[in-house]
Amino acid sequence: MAHAQLPILRRGFGETMRRDAWWVQPAVVVLVFGSFIVYATWAAFQGKHYTFGPYLSPFYSPELWGSSPHALFGERPPFWPGFMPFSAALLILPVPGLFRFTCYYYRGTYYKAFWADPPSCAVGEPRKSYLGEQTFPLILQNVHRYIMYLAVPVLGFLWWDAFKAFWFDGEFGIGVGSLVLTLNAVLLSGYTFGCHSLRHAIGGYRDELSKSKARKACYDGCSVFNRAHMRWAWFSLFGVAFSDLYVRLCSMGIWTDWRIA
Repeated sequence: MAHAQLPILRRGFGETMRRDAWWVQPAVVVLVFGSFIVYATWAAFQGKHYTFGPYLSPFYSPELWGSSPHALFGERPPFWPGFMPFSAALLILPVPGLFRFTCYYYRGTYYKAFWADPPSCAVGEPRKSYLGEQTFPLILQNVHRYIMYLAVPVLGFLWWDAFKAFWFDGEFGIGVGSLVLTLNAVLLSGYTFGCHSLRHAIGGYRDELSKSKARKACYDGCSVFNRAHMRWAWFSLFGVAFSDLYVRLCSMGIWTDWRIA
């Protein structure tokens, strides 16, 4: 029995039959995520005002080389070119930055917002062909699963920073910054432990996960965070930016770090 061939209708860029304000979400993403990228880049190249007392900005943690007491190996790495200005954040920030940039959730978000690919469901997009993530350059997004193995140790350093933030000149105390850095570690933990790649590495690839009780428990724990991955992604984004801003403004003398206990 013959079947009629139906024509494929392609919408022009921005064309849609939707009557809702579909453009609001991508516009907000461009504003918020774009602002974060600009601020994080600026903060990373500053190379100063990233520490205050026991506080260390998460953009600079772990501080491998640097000018603060938190530095692990000295002031400046021996391999750094002499003609280039040095900032401790440039050595470590690419790890959490790439982890977030290649995140499965963020890909779908900024593909729509920045590349209009597509700008929203049932809305015309500017391109006429589709190559997907199997070709260059988007195939490089697959490094996410490997960056994850580096991001988890960085998270451990952030928890260590949160612990040190409660010690002032060798004595236990609680400042507003102590709570800010601890909350930042909590938010980043929720985001990291809900990572799709981490969940898969723990047990998502197994056919009978129930045979390993320990792995099944870890997998279920990741699943709890994974269900709210979008919220953890945005809350942790605000948290890490505010943590750097808080330490920076305290270091500059603009804000006062109130001691609670």
